[in-house]
Amino acid sequence: MSSRLYVALDTPDLDRAKTIASRVRHHVGGIKLGLEFFMANGRAGVREMADIGLPIFLDLKFHDIPNTVAKAIQALRPLEPAILTVHTSGGRAMLEDAKAAAPEGTRVVAVTMLTSLDSQDLQSIGLAPDPHEQVVRLTELARESGIDGIVCSGEEVAAAHKAWPQGFLVVPGVRPANSHAGDQKRVVTPRAALDAGASILVVGRPITQAEDPDLAARAIEATL
Repeated sequence: MSSRLYVALDTPDLDRAKTIASRVRHHVGGIKLGLEFFMANGRAGVREMADIGLPIFLDLKFHDIPNTVAKAIQALRPLEPAILTVHTSGGRAMLEDAKAAAPEGTRVVAVTMLTSLDSQDLQSIGLAPDPHEQVVRLTELARESGIDGIVCSGEEVAAAHKAWPQGFLVVPGVRPANSHAGDQKRVVTPRAALDAGASILVVGRPITQAEDPDLAARAIEATL
């Protein structure tokens, strides 16, 4: 892997996504495309982004009954994404079926707890208010299901790494030390996330909204 930094292109504008990706392509290891992009541009848009030559992280966070998730992933097989996401809270059977349906070589990683949530949010949906406890519990479920890894915040990645040393640990919501947190509640710097055990980092607005995205990506890469 040339770089452990992935850029999150959370935009419905295909031309803008292609422009940014082309500018930063030498300083990132891949492109993350989420629901906003996929709903606007579909599989054809993903193919156009793949033509840039970087691995595609397809972040659609599937969460449904096992059969539905498996068939949805099967429908995406021709795209051969490097990474795709499901929700750990879908349960073991769903995780197992997701992995079985994925193309060979695609890493299936499960979202443990969204980085936009905190302890109060956990309580509001009837869960114990300790993010670390929740992430570790779901990390163990993901490991036992046979998928490739998990998605968690930088604050919990050390605990996740301890629970699953061989897991592929994706950390979104990382922010350079001088960057605004935006709608993320549990953030750390890129260097701190890697030191704690992250496999790859996902950075969006600090790069995509920078005056010079390439310079911003290079500055983050330099800290790694």
